[in-house]
Amino acid sequence: MDLGLKGKNALVLASSKGLGKGVAVELAREGANVAICGRNLTALAKAKSEIEKLKLGKVITIEADLLKEGDRKRLFDETVSAFGSIDILVTNTGGPDAGNFGDFGLDDWRRFYESMFVSAADMIQMVLPGMKERGFGRILTITSVSVRQPVDNLIASNAVRSSLLGLVKSLSNEVAPMGITINNIMPGFTLTERLTGLLEGNPNVEKIKDSVPMKRFGEVEEFSAAAVFLLSERSSYITGQSLAVDGGLIRGY
Repeated sequence: MDLGLKGKNALVLASSKGLGKGVAVELAREGANVAICGRNLTALAKAKSEIEKLKLGKVITIEADLLKEGDRKRLFDETVSAFGSIDILVTNTGGPDAGNFGDFGLDDWRRFYESMFVSAADMIQMVLPGMKERGFGRILTITSVSVRQPVDNLIASNAVRSSLLGLVKSLSNEVAPMGITINNIMPGFTLTERLTGLLEGNPNVEKIKDSVPMKRFGEVEEFSAAAVFLLSERSSYITGQSLAVDGGLIRGY
């Protein structure tokens, strides 16, 4: 199936590793030009090298801290300068601190909100005018199954990521007549560096794995394939939706 992504220009946030990198690699495989960003220059260089080996679209790297408004603006400006436009935006952040409510103070909550919600809303606000002008755009927010089914000891993710669902659904209705789709994707337990770190030394790993109907953790490539379909021309009648890529973990309808 031709996804119609060849020559499209994509900006993927927090994409030096993990799920963000996986989506960037998959977009590049489809021939898109990809801008990747992160705070770790070594990880960025490694991700760029991996994408360049595909020898398809262009790839640029931008060092940026998504908590900083100036970095977000520079990220947008440098991507547009390199590619001419942004057709695809994938919002993503590193996972928040694990912990329960009593573990965090007000400054922590401000940081979580700035990182997980404000960074996404700000980048969406920057790319929308160009998408409206061209009559095409694909926006995808990466959240977590925690927005539908709270995960123990991850109250920050459970609480703040959920706010993106309201943004996605409301904004998707506003921009649908303009050829722009906005969707959300919810990864379950996926084998990234972060999950490996969280599970390291955890005596309940097999119990956690057993809680997934497929009895295994997901692969980054499985998640990325679903994400890239939602970013493609072939998904033109899908908007305002939240797709779980979780092996059946979410129990609700």
